Amino acid sequence: MSSKLIHSEKPFFSKMVVDAVLSLDQDELDESLIGVKKIPGGGMQDSLLIRGVSFKKTFTYAGAEQQPKAFTNPLILSLNVELELKAEKDNAEVRVDAVADYQAIVDAEWEIIYRKLQEIEKTGAKVVLSKLPIGDLATQWFADRDIFCAGRVPAGDLRRVVQAVGGSIQSTTSDIGREHLGTCGKFEERQIGGERYNVFEECPKAKTCTMVLRGGAEQFIEEVERSLHDAVMVVKRAVENGEVVAGGGAIEVRAYLTHTKDIANDLCSDGPFCVYAETCAFYSGKTSTRPDRIRKGT
Repeated sequence: MSSKLIHSEKPFFSKMVVDAVLSLDQDELDESLIGVKKIPGGGMQDSLLIRGVSFKKTFTYAGAEQQPKAFTNPLILSLNVELELKAEKDNAEVRVDAVADYQAIVDAEWEIIYRKLQEIEKTGAKVVLSKLPIGDLATQWFADRDIFCAGRVPAGDLRRVVQAVGGSIQSTTSDIGREHLGTCGKFEERQIGGERYNVFEECPKAKTCTMVLRGGAEQFIEEVERSLHDAVMVVKRAVENGEVVAGGGAIEVRAYLTHTKDIANDLCSDGPFCVYAETCAFYSGKTSTRPDRIRKGT
């Protein structure tokens, strides 16, 4: 916190760091669950701590703007499933003898993806996240049913979402029950600086948080992130051990002063003052200032 970049905002960032560490599971204190998002622009005071999960809006297809951007108490489904039609030339070579045979293959692919979408709708989820792509067909299909979706969600962000909202990441759309879904008090797509972010707040199982850092330039924000990471590790160890060891040579100075005081009291009646005077005389090249006060043989 003594970095020249954030020293002027030490109280602001100190509170943010302490709140971030205390929001974690106190038995594990996994600092990797503290997400850090860097958004250039604004001032340091525009930085904020989200008690939940926030990640940058992912790539979307046409139809995404028609989807709802805010929910209250939504059910959240996390997937590791691709909801996109692939061009035939990208997958495999198919040899057919008639046009009808080729059309049957195409119809089967459409039937498969529609079946997946219908199974997702039946779960009652209003927010659908996936580590894999969600194509334009699925995006428009969800928009028509007032469901928000986001594909290509980074694995780390999706893991923190599940940690906060509950549920689990599903690798299939079949047999998804209520226990596989998560929820949060509030979800919204929010504009922060020049970017849009998906924000999950009031999470019932929140053992994670997100620090959104603002600043004038990327290099500046990266330096702030390094300073805050050091502060997070210090607070984490303080919470784990219940003790704090001061740095900057403080322990050595304290030990020296304590030991010197004991020696000084043993040497002469003036105690530390006598030792201080003798030390100054030694380093100045002079002889003892008060030899009559020092015990013989010392």
